[in-house]
Amino acid sequence: MKPLTVVLGSRKDLPGFEFPQIKPLYPAFARMVRNLEFDVCELALATYLQARAAGVPITLIPAVMVGGTHHRSLTRLPGGPELTPGDLVGKRIGVRSYSQTTGLWVRGILSEEYGIAASDVTWVTTEEPHVARYEEPAWVTRSSAGRVGDLLHRGDVAAAVLGPRAIGGQGEGLVPVIPEAETAGRAWVDRHGFVPVNHVVVVRDDVLRAVPDQVRELAAALGAAWSEQLGACLDLAARYALEQELLREPLDLDVIEKEATRLWS
Repeated sequence: MKPLTVVLGSRKDLPGFEFPQIKPLYPAFARMVRNLEFDVCELALATYLQARAAGVPITLIPAVMVGGTHHRSLTRLPGGPELTPGDLVGKRIGVRSYSQTTGLWVRGILSEEYGIAASDVTWVTTEEPHVARYEEPAWVTRSSAGRVGDLLHRGDVAAAVLGPRAIGGQGEGLVPVIPEAETAGRAWVDRHGFVPVNHVVVVRDDVLRAVPDQVRELAAALGAAWSEQLGACLDLAARYALEQELLREPLDLDVIEKEATRLWS
């Protein structure tokens, strides 16, 4: 039996599976949702939601690979004029892609906690969405002038959305726009009852039909399981995505839950 090709950010060593290393990981997301290039692939949550809406034939394996709070992900230059979340209305904010999951959560925070809608800001992106057929809303523009951190240092944007790894790299020395970001993040988790998910895992539908036992073996090794917290996270992420026009129509989350519960429980 041919080994399944599985792309994960953290390497696994399991017999019967091949784990090609792709660094950085995120370009694999477009290869998966555009070309179905892999049998199983770690996938950003926002990309999964958009791919599902676009009818890409993939099924969720409910294994959370990356997650965390994002109040610290909205950054600014240190030492400049004081910048509060309320000051961002009418401003430009840099983000790698409008459909990046970190951006989804940051915009949700701005809306929920500060009353700032996605359309109140111009989102300056450096990369296109992973799902090819997705059309970005009017408040999104593209820049070819380098990375997100470069846009901030040149003054092209007032703030930048950078995930944890980027904060340690191109975001070195930047400070959070949201005051007491760590405390605010913990309060968000206490209020919602879950930690925001960034990456899940998906399998091609044809692979699942052909070798369900192999897929279940991998799912078990990843600790895949549906939970109330995951359901609540998907529900909120999908609502945020609708508000931000990452999705144009609601997803049937009950179907997603039934598939996950039937296949992985």
